[in-house]
Amino acid sequence: MNHNIQNMRNIGISAHIDSGKTTLTERILYYTQKIHAIHEVKGKDGVGATMDSMDLERERGITISSASTNVSWKGHSINIIDTPGHVDFTIEVERSLRVLDSAILVLCAVGGVQSQTITVDRQMTRYNIPRIAFINKCDRMGANPERVTEQLRDRLNHKAVLLQLPIGLESDFEGVIDLIRLKAVYFDGPRGEVVKESEIPESLQEKAFVMRDRLIDQVSFYNDKLAEAYLEDQVTEELIYEAIRAGTLSLELLPVFIGSAFKNKGVQPLLDGIVQYLPAPNEITNTAYDLDNNETEVVLKSNGQAEPVLLAFKIDDTRFGQLTYVRIYQGTIKKGDEITNVRTKHKVRVGRLIRMHANKMADIDSASAGDIVALFGIDCATGDTFTGGELNYSLTSMFVPKPVISLSIKARDNKSSENMAKALNRFIKEDPSFQTFVDPETDDTIIQGMGELHLDIYLERMRREYTIALETGAPQVAYRESISLASSFDYTHKKQTGGAGQYARVCGLVEPYHEGDLIFLDEIKGGVIPNEYIPSCKKGFESALSKGPLVGFPIVGVKITINDGNYHPVDSSDIAFQQAAFGAFREVYNRCKPIILEPIMRVGVETPPEFQGPVLATINQRRGIILSATEDKNFTAIEAEVPLSEMFGYSTVLRSATQGKAEFTMEFKRYARVPETIAEKLKKEFQEKSKNK
Repeated sequence: MNHNIQNMRNIGISAHIDSGKTTLTERILYYTQKIHAIHEVKGKDGVGATMDSMDLERERGITISSASTNVSWKGHSINIIDTPGHVDFTIEVERSLRVLDSAILVLCAVGGVQSQTITVDRQMTRYNIPRIAFINKCDRMGANPERVTEQLRDRLNHKAVLLQLPIGLESDFEGVIDLIRLKAVYFDGPRGEVVKESEIPESLQEKAFVMRDRLIDQVSFYNDKLAEAYLEDQVTEELIYEAIRAGTLSLELLPVFIGSAFKNKGVQPLLDGIVQYLPAPNEITNTAYDLDNNETEVVLKSNGQAEPVLLAFKIDDTRFGQLTYVRIYQGTIKKGDEITNVRTKHKVRVGRLIRMHANKMADIDSASAGDIVALFGIDCATGDTFTGGELNYSLTSMFVPKPVISLSIKARDNKSSENMAKALNRFIKEDPSFQTFVDPETDDTIIQGMGELHLDIYLERMRREYTIALETGAPQVAYRESISLASSFDYTHKKQTGGAGQYARVCGLVEPYHEGDLIFLDEIKGGVIPNEYIPSCKKGFESALSKGPLVGFPIVGVKITINDGNYHPVDSSDIAFQQAAFGAFREVYNRCKPIILEPIMRVGVETPPEFQGPVLATINQRRGIILSATEDKNFTAIEAEVPLSEMFGYSTVLRSATQGKAEFTMEFKRYARVPETIAEKLKKEFQEKSKNK
């Protein structure tokens, strides 16, 4: 293993569902001699792709959990994480990108920039991740890499530059033209492992020279020497490589490679691109917060000599105990070292240090800055920071989207009940976007997640991995309550019992606020409410907002200002002001014209053009708003906004309407007001449910 940090790369492979990420990873593993036989996603041999190690992944032909591996290419050590494409598992992409230095954005040469492509690109931008693009499936009918490159410019606002041209397309796709070296590259051998170079076919020479000039013109902005050499007609390959690398690292340039992973073409040049253009760990600035110094931001040193700082970004339960995936940002850890969990302040000893290859493990003795490895038997949660020595640093955790769908589950017997508790505890630790709680009124166990498929996978894992006999309720949408008018309040809480009583008075204003859950402003003057009771008021309002009286869901989008009140030197207390704030909000709530909000999903449907009419009809029937419909000769891409409550069972309806030829993705967009008729129905259902308790 090469421990020179300059020769390390940490990359993620992300894309829209079914763009060929896992197939591409399988070819990378084969050409780097990590595996010696290629297996396909949903393969006929029954083995399945290496990185899809879960039975459910192999059965469904989708990636559910991100998988990690390490390969070597031309003296470079490359850590690769293959991430899911389905939006329900977006947290897997999110936590992988948090610890990676760069990424490959895979696109389908036919589908181009699709709905989930936009999502993963936005996630990469959130973490400032340099990336290169790989336009896959150039062997498919309707493949057009130049059109996809235009979409990268128009739809994602990237300065995308094609570094290659295809030699033939669709069934005639033979290889690629390297525009930097002006060579034709072919991939021979049974599995495309023999890379053969020759002169560019005569029919493509003119286009290749024009495209090369265009490429140099585009990338010369990032290297002054290249700009001068271009004017003097003294361009060298090395200057072009330097310019592309500089543009990529500054996030201003997106180099575009092309190929067909399934047909074993174009993967080796992509590996060269990873090494040439993507950053080493020490070329990325990583920061932490010094908890001993008012959370001052400190830059971490990407070397093995400093005290270690590492982040636990993924947790997996195995039959041998908890497996914790960590990224080392600074220092070196060895077997037997003692490290501290900054959140819990517990010191733990590094027992086993492991390098992962999908679900296979290889023991190692040490790992240094830039490495992605796994630790065995350490109790922690996703997002925990570990440090060595006296350091008290915290790394920022990843962005976790809020769940939008819930389901009640019930174990049928005592044994299942015990196993269910174990399973839920494990899943919560593994996946921050999966949540669970017990409804205090019904005693039902409620699970929450990002979509139907997300919850369906966890239910199936409970049945298989823990042999739990389960009963499930109907899926429940995560509604919210809010207000539409401002109103003032003046509320006095009095309670007299034997001895000291309770007294508190609060006055102020409640207004709609559309930028968050709750804004609390303290405008008390003259000490009419002592300072120590202001947090009690806020706590009381927060308690009132946790469950609304209309449909029993949290109240959001509220600005509360307290500007007057009164207290009693003996009878006022923390609890009295909490009760006063709670009562004040409940009293004023109805005067503020409360409304119900529902989650609106961004839905992307891809369908053959002949089914466009029926697909649009299925969306309109679900209170959907069509945002765009882009037609191509092979498919139509439809973007729409649809309420989540109308999307249950949509996959079955879509299959029926399109003879199984269409597919859709769905992700949370925003909350919006429920139509009055549906609001009345929801209120009535909630009242009946409350009466029956």
